[in-house]
Amino acid sequence: MEETVSRDRLAAMIDYTLDTPWATAADVREHVSKALELGVGQVCVTPSMLHATGAAEGHGLRVVSVCGFPSGKHHQLIKAAEARLAVESGADEVDLVIDPAAVRAGDTNRMIGEIVAVREAVPAPVTLKVIIETGLLDDAAIRTAARAARTAGANYLRTSTGWFGCPGASPEAVRAIAEEVGRELGVEAAGGIETFDRARRLIAAGATRLSVGGAAAEILGAVGDDRAGQ
Repeated sequence: MEETVSRDRLAAMIDYTLDTPWATAADVREHVSKALELGVGQVCVTPSMLHATGAAEGHGLRVVSVCGFPSGKHHQLIKAAEARLAVESGADEVDLVIDPAAVRAGDTNRMIGEIVAVREAVPAPVTLKVIIETGLLDDAAIRTAARAARTAGANYLRTSTGWFGCPGASPEAVRAIAEEVGRELGVEAAGGIETFDRARRLIAAGATRLSVGGAAAEILGAVGDDRAGQ
């Protein structure tokens, strides 16, 4: 049975994302302004645009950036350096794309090695999320990646980049991750979240964060002012 969710809870779960390579500093500033207006918990931008997120300071809005994005094919030392620079530039959280070939092959050692390299570059209290492409994986590979992320010290496992036309988050993938990590890691659903109904189904499956782009206003607006679930 799908659970109800209040607007406040839903907003707090959203990583309001602008990761297009053509986004300008002005676009990012407008994005942050909209994030503050919507009351979302996080705003996510690419590393080179972190300088434009200054308006987030002092408002409780966490800043998220990425490394190895979107292909995951960067050397792990490059990913570690990119993550470190992102934090030095103002990021509170880093979303790491691990090598999709390692994930598809179920290469636990390689996955753990990559995640540890980045974790050491950006230790706690920085939040580290690991991105895989669940839409290209079977259940066993998803669960193996979830265990690797937990072992290597990540804080979240994120389902998708939302790029390359790969399938986005599904309730089944979210549920598989949640079953593997329990309460030890968060689960971020990403990709194709454009309606409140889809967001609610992913939360019911175990998602604790949602990566949402331009549809955030529509999704939050669908909850309305009745504060459903309270």
